[in-house]
Amino acid sequence: MIRLAVAGAAHGHVRYALDEADRRAGIELVALSEPHRDDRERWTPPGVPSYADHAEMLQAHTPDVVAVCGVYGERADVVVEALHAGAHVIADKPLCTELEDLGRIAAAAATTGRHVSLMLEKRWYPATLAARRLVEDGVLGTLALISSTGPHQLRRRTRPPWFFRRDGYGDLLGDLPVHDVDLVLALTGATGGTVTGVAPRRPFADAPEFCDSGALVMTAGEVTATIEAHWLWPDASAVTAPYRMRLTGTEGVADIDWWTGEVSVRTDTPDAWRPSTPAGLRPAEQALTALAAGIAPEVATAESLAASRVALLAARSAHSGSRPLNWSLPAETPSAPRLP
Repeated sequence: MIRLAVAGAAHGHVRYALDEADRRAGIELVALSEPHRDDRERWTPPGVPSYADHAEMLQAHTPDVVAVCGVYGERADVVVEALHAGAHVIADKPLCTELEDLGRIAAAAATTGRHVSLMLEKRWYPATLAARRLVEDGVLGTLALISSTGPHQLRRRTRPPWFFRRDGYGDLLGDLPVHDVDLVLALTGATGGTVTGVAPRRPFADAPEFCDSGALVMTAGEVTATIEAHWLWPDASAVTAPYRMRLTGTEGVADIDWWTGEVSVRTDTPDAWRPSTPAGLRPAEQALTALAAGIAPEVATAESLAASRVALLAARSAHSGSRPLNWSLPAETPSAPRLP
């Protein structure tokens, strides 16, 4: 039995953790904390104790796992306190909004021996699992280029005020590209490279800190990856998130369309590889299954820190004239396990 607590419910992704508690007999939702009353009342299930203060919740319930889904700029403190309270952490992205906070989280995880796992749902889509298999099977030869696009609907009138402030939201490039940065790292196995961020557009006079579009370019070993991210997708569109990624190798090209769930492959040999579509996983499913078994999640602390660090470096680059910044993983960082 896992005693799960939720710390922060400022974003709808909190449902990732709540869904697991609803679906699985081995997970008990023991409490939820959220400082804003409306969000607290909206997301607290009947019969579950709720708190305005996450510290009070941690002291009262000593959970095994804490799901952190609060205001972005406040997440680092909650993650660190949850780790020191003896809990593992599963978290919505972004894990934090500052590189300095990422360092505090890394130190707390190392000191406590607890895991930090980002709920990176793109990892578990069937199309992603199929694409990772084709790369591992060598169908595309040696990867050379990766490009992705991450359109999002802003729906500005529905967003809370903190979303448009630097101390609440952080930076565009520190947020939206984290999923795709994680996939670049998983697909390439790279341990170092450079990252450059560009994010000049700040369109709102009443929210001068908010940027609605940008891109990053990262080298990952010998692979060059470009990741576009923006809040410009039309609000009226029935297609809410047409995410796509192209993998270009020395022997073929694969296009991943996460909206349709399709993976199309083109090689010099017709019908050389037909992509299968394995069953996917829910965003928090793999991490909680692993933690219940007493093992590290596939997206464990090292992977969570790595994707977050590259994205935050891209944001820093964008604020410093788009100069390239070096990134590297610690020598002891374990690689993610191969898919079964």
